[in-house]
Amino acid sequence: MFTYTEPASNMAAKSIGLRLTSTVMRNNAEEVNSVHVNPELMLSLNKKWMFHLDGYVSNRNGSLIAEGGSLYSKFRFHSVDEVHSHFRMAAYGLFSVNNSDIHQSAIDLRGHNSGFETGLVATQLKGKTAVSASVAFIHAFDNASGNKFIFSPQYRNALGYTFSVGKLLLPREYVSYDQTNLNGMIELMGQYNPAFGKTYLDFAPVIQFIFLSKMRLDLSYRFCLVNDLTRTAPNGGLIRFEYNFFNAFK
Repeated sequence: MFTYTEPASNMAAKSIGLRLTSTVMRNNAEEVNSVHVNPELMLSLNKKWMFHLDGYVSNRNGSLIAEGGSLYSKFRFHSVDEVHSHFRMAAYGLFSVNNSDIHQSAIDLRGHNSGFETGLVATQLKGKTAVSASVAFIHAFDNASGNKFIFSPQYRNALGYTFSVGKLLLPREYVSYDQTNLNGMIELMGQYNPAFGKTYLDFAPVIQFIFLSKMRLDLSYRFCLVNDLTRTAPNGGLIRFEYNFFNAFK
């Protein structure tokens, strides 16, 4: 459901999803916009295991070029399901490779840094409202193509944290699966680097449309609330389109 964060729930079992995300981020120092394009393949093996394979493309150096990719996996290990509600917990891991130059103290494994992330996420659904939170350990490697991590080794580690709230706004009453769903969300994403003793915290409102129960369109703008852990382009807009193939394999 959420845009910037993954809930503890998985995709429908034995389904395949295709997703394309585009973000336009404002570089305040250079007063230019950078475009990032993220194609993504999602695979759900069963109700407990799912995987994402991402690619990262950006024009930060003048033209759109492929800069890296990542593999994400999530295992749902706890679930309490009731009528119109559930509580779920999952563990996840992300491994990312990137060949761009390292230019900021914040670690970003989704388009800027090579490294790994591992964490826990918990999600509570009650009626039409979902609340989700996560905490993660993040470690940065040197980037590929000779792009070294420019800070001392102790700065390679960070803690990530998120908090998201979403609500189904429309329809007020279901008549068929062909109805368009309108969801509203608010997401908070942060990172703390203990060696620097600094953090960042972002806020993102999201409007999401779901068509025919299998197509999804997300529109959002991400605002920086705290930027002590420096990033060159913390603010920007996002548009995402997703299509799901259910019962894609046996």
